[in-house]
Amino acid sequence: MDIQWYPGHMTKALRKMQESIRLVDLIIELADARLPKSSRNPQLDQIGQGKSRILILNKADLADEAETKKWVDALQKEGLHVVCADARNTKVKERVRSLMEGALKEREEKNKRKGILNRPLRSMVVGIPNVGKSTFINAYAGRSAAKTGNTPGVTRGEQWISLSKSLELLDTPGLLWPKLEDKREALYLALVGTIRREVVDNRELSKELVLFLQERFAGRLGERYGIEEAGTPEEVLERIAEKKGCLLKGGALDMERSAGMLMEDFRKGALGRMTLELCGEKGPAGSEKEEHEEDG
Repeated sequence: MDIQWYPGHMTKALRKMQESIRLVDLIIELADARLPKSSRNPQLDQIGQGKSRILILNKADLADEAETKKWVDALQKEGLHVVCADARNTKVKERVRSLMEGALKEREEKNKRKGILNRPLRSMVVGIPNVGKSTFINAYAGRSAAKTGNTPGVTRGEQWISLSKSLELLDTPGLLWPKLEDKREALYLALVGTIRREVVDNRELSKELVLFLQERFAGRLGERYGIEEAGTPEEVLERIAEKKGCLLKGGALDMERSAGMLMEDFRKGALGRMTLELCGEKGPAGSEKEEHEEDG
């Protein structure tokens, strides 16, 4: 399926981030633990050059624990400060604080040498839409300091949040990037809820999810819904509709409701913990980019 995913307001948000990044000492990047590679904005490597960085693999409670550990080990070997977390858990505050203190120690010493005293250390929180930035900030602050929501685009502008006399956080809008050649990565991002629902055909997306589950997580659909999971995606969605009583007036199956139920169950972890992107894979299976290059 073709996914159009780059709203125009993100161009303006990227320019604003490029301006603001000069004001911060540290970048805290949130990625989805189910997609540790595809959920990281590649533009950040360029605009964040020279800044200390912490990477939080958020929503780790929804990802496969063993696979997350592999990703943490691999990313740490690249020199990143990494922590896996569920941003709703206030314990993430202690984990990130210790990493933050280490990452900012050098900057603090430079400020002292320059005679700059009592200036708050400034951190920018970045990530793709719906990855949990604002939820993380609120957990860290211990209060509702940033707007939250379960759909992309809740934060539409930057906002400074003072956490203490010595620490300020800059909450930024979720940013995608203009072009993604690998359609499987775009599909993964749509599945976890990064793409706005208005531009994604939910029923077609649910069919892609059925195919993915049949291939990678056989048995999950049967365990959740008590159905036979073999067959076409349409047949599986029909069985879910029948089992769960998704009916229209007159008794016809409500396929939109069935599709929505499947997507919601997947995103909240009701189908079990899953990591879509395996550590060590060269790329998502069936990459159209690789096939095109071979044909050319």
